[in-house]
Amino acid sequence: MDYKAVFAALETVCEENISALRAPPDLPYGDVAKRLVTSMRQIQEHGRALEPVVGSFTAVYHHYDFDAQTPGNGYRTLVKVLQSCLLHIIHKARYIATNCHGAFFRADHNASEMEAYCNALCQLRALLHLAQRLMNDNSCGQLYSLQDGDLSRRFVQEYSSMHKACFYGRCLGFQFSPTLRPFLQTVVISMVSYGETYGKQQSGIGMAALSLLTSGKYVIDPELRGAEFERITQNLDLQFWKSFWNLTESGLITGFSRITSNPVQVNFTLSVPPVPLRLPLASDPSLFATISPPIAHWGPGPVHMRLISYELREGQDNEELLAFSRTNPPPLSLPWLQKRPLSPWLLIHFHGGGFVAQTSKSHEYYLRSWSKDLNVPILSVDYSLSPEAPFPRALEECFYAYCWALNNCHLLGSTAERVCLAGDSAGGNLCITVSMKAIASGIRVPDGIMAAYPATLLTTDASPSRLLTLIDPLLPLGVLAKCLNAYAGADSQLVQPAVGSGSLSDLGRDTALLLSDLTQGAANWIHSFLDPMRTTGGARSLSSAPKRSPGSDARRTSPHTAALSSEGPRDYPEGFEPLRSDCLAFVRPTACPIIKNPFVSPLLAPNNLLRGLPPVHIVASALDALLDDSVMFAKKLRDMGQPVSLTVVEDLPHGFLSLSQLSKDTEVATEICLQRMREVFQQQDPPTALRKRPKLERTNHKTGPSG
Repeated sequence: MDYKAVFAALETVCEENISALRAPPDLPYGDVAKRLVTSMRQIQEHGRALEPVVGSFTAVYHHYDFDAQTPGNGYRTLVKVLQSCLLHIIHKARYIATNCHGAFFRADHNASEMEAYCNALCQLRALLHLAQRLMNDNSCGQLYSLQDGDLSRRFVQEYSSMHKACFYGRCLGFQFSPTLRPFLQTVVISMVSYGETYGKQQSGIGMAALSLLTSGKYVIDPELRGAEFERITQNLDLQFWKSFWNLTESGLITGFSRITSNPVQVNFTLSVPPVPLRLPLASDPSLFATISPPIAHWGPGPVHMRLISYELREGQDNEELLAFSRTNPPPLSLPWLQKRPLSPWLLIHFHGGGFVAQTSKSHEYYLRSWSKDLNVPILSVDYSLSPEAPFPRALEECFYAYCWALNNCHLLGSTAERVCLAGDSAGGNLCITVSMKAIASGIRVPDGIMAAYPATLLTTDASPSRLLTLIDPLLPLGVLAKCLNAYAGADSQLVQPAVGSGSLSDLGRDTALLLSDLTQGAANWIHSFLDPMRTTGGARSLSSAPKRSPGSDARRTSPHTAALSSEGPRDYPEGFEPLRSDCLAFVRPTACPIIKNPFVSPLLAPNNLLRGLPPVHIVASALDALLDDSVMFAKKLRDMGQPVSLTVVEDLPHGFLSLSQLSKDTEVATEICLQRMREVFQQQDPPTALRKRPKLERTNHKTGPSG
């Protein structure tokens, strides 16, 4: 949509509302009418200031794309998010202008909605000004300020002090696909309810029950929800995030997932002992390399994996394989199970979870579908998690699992003529770095990589897409920084043991708390309807609510934030300052030297470590804070002559693979990932297992097609 048309419509609808709400004077609009008029005037001011800024971005942001056929970068995304906010405001303002004189007009509700979007627009204006500084300080086409430590520190400082609650209350998820907004609201409500009960030393069942009962007040009070979510995302420890994300590992959720997902004939976990492996060299198969088992931090230990196969294949019921089973696998030699021959393909999967949470169990839903749709056995690696097992433990385990799979593919139901690595987020990072280790070790590299929204730069360096961490409910900067520091080992000394799960009997001591919070939730629910209701002829009076200005739950400045604003070049125009939060965040920048290790941040890897990578297919989301990671890494590979493709999907958050069952949009994005894996398996080049010098051949490949 033409941005000029959007700003023109915004100006028009604001004038219409101001006129409608100021006349006739005898209507009982009162304080709420003043709130609406104030919001409209502030929105007008923001719109007039933003139009030339957006114009400056639209004139040049195509220079930051991967190529002309793949429009996508953080500058485009910021403009898109701003336009989405403006369209919501225009839609809501038109409704107000048309219905404000009606008998059933919900005056206080609509005033609160408009104030929330006015606050959001103010903060988005600040983000665009910060993005302007990024664009001015970086060379054309560069999305990261890798050499500008001051700018990255400024980015972290701004995040720490800026008001964010408005993006998690009434405006929650406005930038995403409409079909995902109810899910995002559920996640945020669950998180704040869980955060309220976290640390009360209850049983797992008691904590879940209490979270459920206290969630009511966050459903009916968006402002409370936003403020509490801001507090949680800024200052709760890493152990909370591990605990919350690992709820997806619970029996109830995984059981439901298994019921709704595709049934598979093979699904069991393996524990492979840590013994050295011998693999032939890629350059001379008559020579062998010895691959040591994982040893980082605590010495040799087993590597855990999960084998999933839609159909039972030869070797998968072999006693040698079943001896590695961590649990008793279901019987695989039943008379009605027809054993299929070995597949020529093998998919090795590394799950996401920020290096700190989840296992293959959380990702079973889409892995089962992949196994059916691709007709391929899948080996998913349950690598050790940070902060208990920081870098390089996870990489060592994933690389060992890859090597073990090559040596034992016949047990996995495959001949491994073609091997594809697939992973999302942290798993995408591991796909790339495992391939880099294969190159460095001189052994066979995989035939291709499918990396969904991968993390390729594990720093808090500023980029336009990373500005989205201010508004993203699934990947706030405070949480991202905790995960990155944990993987680097910066937080390993702060680890506390996780609270163990208890039994139903443990709920007894929590009864008083349960009743208290249930009563509070019910009282808030009732008062939410009674407080604004002073009916006059069946209408909610516009004068019934107390006067509240936009941003009343935030502040413009404070001595602390004013000091931050005075450091370095001014980021904002004269007379403008973003809303500031009363809940200041503590974000530890990623200063640990390990972060710059090329096997941690492959975007920083020298060309000689990347030369020889197989075709890399990246599937990113335009609304993901890690979008610029994908764009810059794809550009780097392309400029080296490495085969690479980049596909940017619209309107989806980080982690969309785990949401594939929720909407048509996520299904389409998942199908794109499947298509990229099919391209790896069906490519015309000879498999790497048959190539004597894969490095030399790969450097001559043309750049892969864009999505």
